[in-house]
Amino acid sequence: MNWDDFDAFCQVVDHGGFTAAARALDRPKSSLSASVARLEGQLGTRLLERTTRRLRLTDAGESLYRDISKPFSQLREIAVDAVARGERVHGTLRVAAPYEFGAHHLASVTCRLLAQHPQLKVQMDVEHDQVPLFDRHYDLVFSAIEHNFAPSSVVARRVYSLERGVFASPELMARFPDFASAEDLNALPLLAGGEDQAWSFSGPDGVVKVEVRNPPLRSGNAEVRLKAAIAGLGVARITATFCAPAVAEGRLVRLLPQWTCEPLRMYALLPGRRLVSAKVRAFLDGVEQEAARQGSVAEAP
Repeated sequence: MNWDDFDAFCQVVDHGGFTAAARALDRPKSSLSASVARLEGQLGTRLLERTTRRLRLTDAGESLYRDISKPFSQLREIAVDAVARGERVHGTLRVAAPYEFGAHHLASVTCRLLAQHPQLKVQMDVEHDQVPLFDRHYDLVFSAIEHNFAPSSVVARRVYSLERGVFASPELMARFPDFASAEDLNALPLLAGGEDQAWSFSGPDGVVKVEVRNPPLRSGNAEVRLKAAIAGLGVARITATFCAPAVAEGRLVRLLPQWTCEPLRMYALLPGRRLVSAKVRAFLDGVEQEAARQGSVAEAP
């Protein structure tokens, strides 16, 4: 009895038909059809009812699939995982990230990886809006999932905990000479992130939560908020590294340096499967090394 025929049967059922399975496996449709026919002949029973529109499991086929599909799926994962462990870093790695994080934290990782692995190519999409989760067949998606928990089909791995602060232009702060504490932010215009409802601070007086009410600007794009802050339109809560050039040039000042903002936690999101390819492992290793170099937190959840 040929175990490959059992596997072919499971693949056809998993993909919903011979054509889809052949495409996914890069095998001739006739080869899969022959495997299933051979298996039916050996078992002496019909497993699939074939029609022009759809494929239907017979009672015998449903019973067989229920018994063998999980072990065969596990065997395939183990086999592919074993190959991947010895795999060289090559092929195309597809990555998506928010614009600011991609430009400031992933660009250097990508450059080093390409220099180390000449057979690797990287396609990096930097998004100004919320990054879509794998609807474009990404290998890795970086996201701040503070308000949107990843679905169960996704593996989330925390890679960065980025220091944030509140920043404003010197011109704006000249209008508020008595500003001294986190509570005083209630009197200032606040430039909100896409889903900001409140900002939390830890300081000399304990934990203070500032409600974000009627912001003159709301944008999930940190660069937009940065430019608005420089223009004197309000106070922005942004990662310190992103604001560093504007602070050095005197266009922004950091408020409440004795208070600690809640950090921005970035996660690497992977499709929820057991296998992690060599190119993905190499990129994540590079990200963790970059995080350590910058003094940021890099850890598994």
